[in-house]
Amino acid sequence: MSADEVELKLEFETAPFLQSLFANDTRELGYLEERLEVRTVTRDGWILIVGPEEKVENAERVFSDLEQAKRGGAEISARDFRLAVDVAAKGGETGVTELSGVRLLGFRGRRPVVPKTPRQLEYLQEIEKNDVCFGLGPAGTGKTYLAMAMGLAMLKAKTVHRVVLTRPAVEAGEALGFLPGDMREKVAPYLRPLYDAIHDMIGSEEGERYLEDGTIEIAPLAFMRGRTLAKSFVILDEAQNTTREQMFMALTRLGEESRMVVTGDASQIDLKANVRSGLAEAERALGGTEGIGFVRFTGEDVVRHPVVGRIIEAYKAHRGEELEGVSD
Repeated sequence: MSADEVELKLEFETAPFLQSLFANDTRELGYLEERLEVRTVTRDGWILIVGPEEKVENAERVFSDLEQAKRGGAEISARDFRLAVDVAAKGGETGVTELSGVRLLGFRGRRPVVPKTPRQLEYLQEIEKNDVCFGLGPAGTGKTYLAMAMGLAMLKAKTVHRVVLTRPAVEAGEALGFLPGDMREKVAPYLRPLYDAIHDMIGSEEGERYLEDGTIEIAPLAFMRGRTLAKSFVILDEAQNTTREQMFMALTRLGEESRMVVTGDASQIDLKANVRSGLAEAERALGGTEGIGFVRFTGEDVVRHPVVGRIIEAYKAHRGEELEGVSD
């Protein structure tokens, strides 16, 4: 140990408890060592941290955050451990403890939905306090999934009477009348991710019951025209594929005691070349409007396979200005 280094020994009641803080995988300590520029030794129920004083203090913050989250009932994953390390390295304030304190649903033996990144927590907070919230950014950041969880939680709390899920069916050109089957069969290919989220959160049996009685309504955006949606939680998904007219129409469907979440990714516009995205216009027109919030996700918020985030960042670096704004 050099003269400008200090060492800190953290002790816990059992070795299994300590190991649970780094997801029961000592290899994760390598991430902490590299990111915070410290060295660690662990044995039994203690861990020794060596390095510059400021770096050691950051590492102590990591274990304090994780310990508090664990004692609060959280299960620490490798992603959680790395998040705690990243937050400490950047001097951030929102750690695993704050994230694990927010739990949506989680009844009947199902795991609760919790935010995985500070921006996901911000997103839920913005949904809660605004009449309309835009969740913008790349795929895999949980924009739609978290909106769905919030909608179902509000439904269970009887804050709203129904959840309305809509999406522009671009591939079908909204000409769904020519497709075989009833409405649900017509739109199923375009709204499959929404069905999957419902079944994942509340189970297929309850989900089907809600879909049958209209408590949860799933329909293409074209079918929203002329309606007023009162006491409803509305999710407009894939909004980058709305036209300017469709976006204006959707936003003006809200009735009393309703809330809307609009999700989209400007890098995945499927509209024809000469058609302008309604999402882009909404961003420009509604910024700073009272009751409307914007949350912009980045590649750091991707909660699918870790490589997805790296793919997004690599493409952004490769394409440069072409993807500007995708993860800002």
